[in-house]
Amino acid sequence: MIQLGKTNTLTILRNTPVGMYLGNEDNEAILLPKKFIEPEFEIGEAIEVFVYKDSEDRLIATRLKPYVEINHFAHLFVSEATEYGAFLDWGLEKDLFVPFKEQKHKMIEGQAYVVYVYLDELSERIVASSKVNKFISNEILQVEQGQEVDLMVYDQSPMGFNCIINGMHKGLIYNNDIYKDIRVGDELKGFIKMIRENNLIDLSLQNIGFKHVLSSTDIILEYLRENGGILKLTDKSTPEEIAKKFNMSKSTFKKSIGVLYRQRKVLIKEDGVYEIPNS
Repeated sequence: MIQLGKTNTLTILRNTPVGMYLGNEDNEAILLPKKFIEPEFEIGEAIEVFVYKDSEDRLIATRLKPYVEINHFAHLFVSEATEYGAFLDWGLEKDLFVPFKEQKHKMIEGQAYVVYVYLDELSERIVASSKVNKFISNEILQVEQGQEVDLMVYDQSPMGFNCIINGMHKGLIYNNDIYKDIRVGDELKGFIKMIRENNLIDLSLQNIGFKHVLSSTDIILEYLRENGGILKLTDKSTPEEIAKKFNMSKSTFKKSIGVLYRQRKVLIKEDGVYEIPNS
C-alpha cells in the first residue's frame, strides 16, 4: 500500500498535463504535480516521493522532503497560531496541524516546540501533538544501564532536562551532570546512567565509569597535541574552568590526568599538565 506520511518508492505510470501519476504493485495511483517533474523522469522509472494530503484532503506526492515523517518526534517552529490550533513548518507547502487539544501549552507563533507526528485514526490526517508523554513509555524498557542512546531534549525542569530516549522512553539529565549548553530541541548522544525504581531513568552525556575516564583521557590528549603539549589547568582550577574547556566534571578531569600520568603520557607540574614527547 501507498503509505501516508512516509517516503514511498513508486513507479511512474503515465504523464498528464497536470503531472505524473505514480503507482505500485497494488495498482494504486497518486499524482506528482507538474512542478516536481524533472526532465529525466521516464515512464516505468521508480522514484522516491513523500505522500501526504493536500488542502482538499486528497493524497498527493511531493519531491520535497519533510523535516519529519509520521511516528517520529521533531522540533518545529509555529508558522501560525489560531483559535482552532497551530500550524507548524515541517518543510512542505502545506503546514502541519496541531489541534488545540493536542497542545500541552498554548502554542505561540514564531516559537519552536518538540512534537510527535502521527496519523489521526478518525480524520486520517497527519497531525502533531506537543503532549509528548502520551507517546513515550517506561513500562517495558528496551535499554540497559551503560548503554549509549539517542536523546532529544523535550522539556526543562528545576532538576534538569527531560529527554526522549531512542524515540520510545523518557529520562532525566540532572543539572549537576551537565557540562555544556543544551536546550529544548537538541538531539544528542547520551548514556543510561542508572535505572531506578519504577523504571525511572537517569541519563548522562558522558560515558559512565571507567569507560568515561578513558574517553576523557583521549579528549585531554587531543587538546595537548593541538596546543603544544601544554594544558594550563591544575588541581586548584575551578570546576567551572574545567567544564568550560572540556565539558567534564573536575572529578573526571582529575581521574583522567591520573590515568595519563600512570601511563607516563603526561607530567604534572605546579603550573599545569605537560605531554611527554613521544609517549
